[in-house]
Amino acid sequence: MWLLVAREPRPDAPEWPGRHLLAAVDAVAWPLMWVLLIRHVPGPAGLVGPFVTALAVLLGLGRLHRALWVNHRYWFTTWRWGKVLGAILLIGAVLKLSMSA
Repeated sequence: MWLLVAREPRPDAPEWPGRHLLAAVDAVAWPLMWVLLIRHVPGPAGLVGPFVTALAVLLGLGRLHRALWVNHRYWFTTWRWGKVLGAILLIGAVLKLSMSA
């Protein structure tokens, strides 16, 4: 038997000055990083390179649309992954300090 649970939708993001501009930069930066990453593959990428590039551009356009015109539904990717990276760096620093003592 399947059990389906419906989650509540996320609340709208808070509105503040400069949010549209930062959201647009965030929306374009992540797909651009994927394109740059696939372009710097040392070996031949074959069809995967153009496919990932096209997919990143399409997803980037959707993200840019949401960042500019549906801004209350846009959530910052940099903030989300920055918290994860910060936690990993903090754990690493604590481990390094505890091992050196």
